[in-house]
Amino acid sequence: MTAWIFSITLSNEGMPKLPVQSGEVTAAGLAGDRQRNLKYHGGEARALCLFSLERLTALQQEGHPLYPGSTGENVLIAGLDWNQVIPGARLKLGGQVEIEVTNYTEPCHTIRDNFIGQDLKRMLQEANPGWSRVYARVLTPGAIRVSDEVTLQAA
Repeated sequence: MTAWIFSITLSNEGMPKLPVQSGEVTAAGLAGDRQRNLKYHGGEARALCLFSLERLTALQQEGHPLYPGSTGENVLIAGLDWNQVIPGARLKLGGQVEIEVTNYTEPCHTIRDNFIGQDLKRMLQEANPGWSRVYARVLTPGAIRVSDEVTLQAA
């Protein structure tokens, strides 16, 4: 099964992140994307935030009012076994961008309205393993666009 970039989202002011068709990935993250609280977001080890379309869809089916970009992810990936997207995993996005997953994200209070009862634990790795977004560092910068292929590389 081929995995691909379903959506790319960014914001100049934090949340929500809005869709774009393409973006330039730098060591600092997705060009044009800004975070309000740099203590917890952004930086080299948290340059990109990634999530799974299949996980997002399952959460929607549970009744959570989520949509692409509503949880702060920069890249929403379809068709990838999300259980294999763990710290240390390397992904290739499109033809040139290479990234390494650094850690699971902690859900921020700014996305709480996207969850029934504002229960952020639904997306917390410790409470629900495999349902967290992940942060990644950029190993090779470059351009990405919606529909680009995504490859999980051998470690």
